[in-house]
Amino acid sequence: MKSLSGTEMKKSLTIIAFVMLATVFVQVPAPGASSQTALVLNTADIPPDSAPDQRGIGDRVVKEAFRRIGVPMRLVHLPSERALINADEGIDDGNYARIKEIGKFYPNLLPVPESVLKFEFVVFTKNLHFKPRGWDSLKPYNVAIVRGWKILEANITGTKSLMKVRDERLLFDLLHSDRVDAIVYDLSQGAALLRELNYRDIYPLRPPLAVREMYLHLHKKHADLVPRLAHAIRDMKKDGAYNTIIRQVLHDHAK
Repeated sequence: MKSLSGTEMKKSLTIIAFVMLATVFVQVPAPGASSQTALVLNTADIPPDSAPDQRGIGDRVVKEAFRRIGVPMRLVHLPSERALINADEGIDDGNYARIKEIGKFYPNLLPVPESVLKFEFVVFTKNLHFKPRGWDSLKPYNVAIVRGWKILEANITGTKSLMKVRDERLLFDLLHSDRVDAIVYDLSQGAALLRELNYRDIYPLRPPLAVREMYLHLHKKHADLVPRLAHAIRDMKKDGAYNTIIRQVLHDHAK
């Protein structure tokens, strides 16, 4: 075997040192980089609560809460029922925004016990004129709701008919085309969708059927994150970040 000269030996050692150094830089994360896999949170909400650019109220609250606890996450949009199924089965890591008791229907979901949003569940209609007095005031009518909104599925019973549809656009299309007498949906999201669809003949009735705090839910495999996220959201409300998000989103949405 041919021996290496001094110059060749130096060249070989330099190459080996360079390769080892490059390997170190590849394997060691840059300062501040996270080696964690991002959690996937899903939602069926629409503006102003959630938006394609992920700058809705709920989007920003959830993202800021995760940022404060140092856990990477990303958001996806799904139809309401599919979003719940994916979260409950662990396909996704969580879902928002839902009533606190959603675990009665999806036992693998744990609520983060600090609300992220508040919903006003109201009756939207074209031709009815009455003052809603609870869920039973819908009994004489043909009603439609979005499938997967469990508070509505549990409380709207005994109506003349009840249709459940995949999403909110189908819901408002049903009412616009006079296929139902009334629909039930969240006031702020419904009002925003009406402006987008330009359905000027549809209006909400007051008072709301119910006003409920709405929560982020995580799959039970992430139970350790529940108290940390609750603390983060609580701190956001104390330090003003929560109200700032609401004001900014509503201001931008009004444009």
